[in-house]
Amino acid sequence: MDQPASKSEAADSSRRSPGLIGCLLLAPLLIWVVAFVVAPALIMLVYSFGEREVLGGVRLAFSLRSWSRVGDPIYLSILWKSVEYAGLTTLICVLVGYPVAFVVGRADERRRPMLLTLVMIPFWTSFLIRTYAWVTILKSRGLLNSVLMQLDWIGEPIEMMYTPFAVIIGLVYTFLPFMILPIYGSVEKLDPSLIEAALDLGAGPWRTFRRVILPLTMPGVSAGILLCFVPALGLYAVNDILGGGRVDMIGNVIENQFKGTARNWPFGAALGTALLAAFALAFWLTRRPDREARIGI
Repeated sequence: MDQPASKSEAADSSRRSPGLIGCLLLAPLLIWVVAFVVAPALIMLVYSFGEREVLGGVRLAFSLRSWSRVGDPIYLSILWKSVEYAGLTTLICVLVGYPVAFVVGRADERRRPMLLTLVMIPFWTSFLIRTYAWVTILKSRGLLNSVLMQLDWIGEPIEMMYTPFAVIIGLVYTFLPFMILPIYGSVEKLDPSLIEAALDLGAGPWRTFRRVILPLTMPGVSAGILLCFVPALGLYAVNDILGGGRVDMIGNVIENQFKGTARNWPFGAALGTALLAAFALAFWLTRRPDREARIGI
């Protein structure tokens, strides 16, 4: 009688042990998320309902004054302009990154590591150094203007620095690898026999891409859009360096509330919380097609 019971207890303990081990393995990640994601977000939310001190800082009190300013047309126009820049950056990254990811994903297995290394090379250098390098390229007497003048394509230097063009170039350069890598992961898993079957059944290259390749690689495209659009919406370093503060984006407005001359932490926290809500909405919109596909809607 005791032996079957001991066997069942051993089986139960063996089933519980993987769950316990999984919890222990996830514990560092959960601690990191709570300490550096959840806690700062809650602090920012609390600050957004506070009052601005005379010399800066926050006086904790329940007030909706900062939130009432979030809906000001000036800041809404800046937010919309930021959405436009982030959307244009994401669109360019999709148009440029998808062909690159497809070529890398369908390349010979011996060449893929080298091609992936070329994609990852920008990460070997500091983000700020890479951004300042574009100053050397885009300035009036920079590399790009010098080449164009040597080719007699232009008669005098084109002013590219401190313009929306320079900001978009910097954003695309920064986030293009984040678009290529997720799409590459989807392309690599693509079954070549499905493409061959579509072609054998009479579908042309464009129809095969539209009806077979693109739907099967959409998870990678959705992940790339999320990884590009969300950080591009709030990034301020590229705009500071390449835009020279002349191109207003919501990230620069928030940064100015905490570190600049405004020194209005509650209002900066309210803008940051609103931007975080926009990030959550963008994540929900990009993940919704995948959920609908899984449940068969």
